[in-house]
Amino acid sequence: MNAVSVGLSTRDLYLFNNGDSFHSYRFLGAHPTRLGFEIGVRFSVWAPQAKAVYVAGSFNRWIGENHAMERVGKTGVWSLFIPDLEPGVLYKYELETADGTRFMKSDPYAFRSERRPRTASIVTDLSTYQWNDSAWQLRQKDANPYREPMLIYEVHLGSWRVKGKEDFLSYEEMADELIDYVIGMGYTHIELLPVTEHPLDKSWGYQITGYYSATSRYGTPEQLMLFVDRCHQKGIGVLLDWVPGHFCKDDHGLRLFDGTPIYEGADWKRAEKPLWGTLAFDFGRKEVQSFLISNAIFWMDVFHIDGLRVDAVASMIDLHFDKPPELLTYNKFGGKENTDAIRFLKRLNETVFHYYPNALMIAEDSSAWPAVTSPTYMGGLGFNFKWNMGWMNDMLRYMSLEPQDRIHHHNLITFSLMYAFSENYVLPLSHDEVVHGKRSLLNKMSGTYEQKFAHLRLFYGYWMTHPGKKLLFMGGEWGQFDEWKDAESLDWKLLEYESHGRMNDYVRRLNGIYKECSPLWERDCDPGGFEWIDVHNAAQSIIVFLRRGLDPNHIHVMLCNFSNVHYENYRAGMPEEGNYRIIMNSDDIAFGGHSKSDSDPIPTQAVPWQGRAQSITLSLPPLTFLMLAFEKGKSKKLRRHRIANGS
Repeated sequence: MNAVSVGLSTRDLYLFNNGDSFHSYRFLGAHPTRLGFEIGVRFSVWAPQAKAVYVAGSFNRWIGENHAMERVGKTGVWSLFIPDLEPGVLYKYELETADGTRFMKSDPYAFRSERRPRTASIVTDLSTYQWNDSAWQLRQKDANPYREPMLIYEVHLGSWRVKGKEDFLSYEEMADELIDYVIGMGYTHIELLPVTEHPLDKSWGYQITGYYSATSRYGTPEQLMLFVDRCHQKGIGVLLDWVPGHFCKDDHGLRLFDGTPIYEGADWKRAEKPLWGTLAFDFGRKEVQSFLISNAIFWMDVFHIDGLRVDAVASMIDLHFDKPPELLTYNKFGGKENTDAIRFLKRLNETVFHYYPNALMIAEDSSAWPAVTSPTYMGGLGFNFKWNMGWMNDMLRYMSLEPQDRIHHHNLITFSLMYAFSENYVLPLSHDEVVHGKRSLLNKMSGTYEQKFAHLRLFYGYWMTHPGKKLLFMGGEWGQFDEWKDAESLDWKLLEYESHGRMNDYVRRLNGIYKECSPLWERDCDPGGFEWIDVHNAAQSIIVFLRRGLDPNHIHVMLCNFSNVHYENYRAGMPEEGNYRIIMNSDDIAFGGHSKSDSDPIPTQAVPWQGRAQSITLSLPPLTFLMLAFEKGKSKKLRRHRIANGS
């Protein structure tokens, strides 16, 4: 059969076979269409080694014999137009191998799937939704993510808030509740854990069967479009956690799709991901490249997603990642680098930025691979941001130490600035850090119950003012005490308790300060925007640093006291003569601390200190973060500044 007879383009199929089809979802899969004078559905699937392929579904009592697909030339694609079918029809592909074995598979390009445990694909028309986010799209054309605030709220839709056991809020209900909450807390973006179709709730969406199918757990594709649309109308960007590194082995999915390993590749040692019980894609196969790159484009094109957090990059580029000796393989040069995956990632990013120049492509990469966020023409992988896993691990280890032990581990809070500008970083406090016995962020902190809150406020202050964009997993904003429970709602009842309610107030205010103070984000990728004032004070476990904006007089100074000692007359060098005003104090009574608010300006003194010609003295409570704003002009009046203790 030739392509034209079923309405396929020979050029599209040629590009697909050569890894150059970046919109393959427009012709593969099930598409309601008109062929000649008939209206129906065209089904097309790639199954190069199949002996025969049939379409079985609710319209033919799941008996595909009368709906045999035809092979389209030598493309490996099979296609069939069935008249009089409409959206809503359930279907699968029935494939027959050379030895006569038959089995059913879901459509790799299905736009909608049955709710688990059912596995049929559903004919869907994605072209009917009327978008209302043109103002957002226009603004994004002039966006510069490197010099704008980025404060990401990471969400698992199945447990942010639920009605009951496995009774989830829909995408549409989330559009009513989650978006307003995010706006009220001051976030700029929502990042969704994978919403692609997956069979097992416990995988959180990271083991996928339907890459083009928004999971039916939370409703229809149109409802997800509505969610994204409303986010954009209210000024919130939407990021999607995307998983190109591996897929699950469920029988109805991609594994041995046509009876042979066409998505995972023939080398089973390379395909196996024993740590997760999944299979890696064959990144060197051209049709797999078309499938995956098209999928990234699909979410931006059809669902208006603003960017992707690309999961497990380290596992893609390292052939030995978490593999036992018997599964080790090597590239043609004898190394362990997955050269196919590296080329794929570069091509992925080049393609995304060709079509969407202001997209966010964020690598979740735990390796030391260089130039992850450098352009591909400079030898980089081409992402524009990367998670800073080193900073996260060092800081969480440090915050778990007792204050008296921190004197020996001061480097854990300062080392990150040795490489902070080597990549464009996001500082993640993600779901991965609050599961599997790792404890919640609050419960990682050392000390008594009250001290844990003080530690967490201090930690958040340093996190928010350290160079890099920010990401916080849901529940961290009020100090959820238990680990994340993926099958239950967040512990919203904790907000009724004063300590958690005040933590929530603190995070909301800290988020607001972050967005108001441009030095905290407009030079995130520029080492000229950061200076140490006191970096070596391990004896007191204190650090002092500044962030400077594009306007050289726009300066904020941060003091972090990681000790449990109250320093009544702490002297700190200041970068300029003038007055400094405390605009954030983590020890404020309003946030659960012991200090009374004091916003009086603190004048500098002509006392050289810490390499600076000017300095100030102030009272620095234990386990406290202070943020000071510089006010240009001569110091008004020499005085000793104290933070009154209200305890």
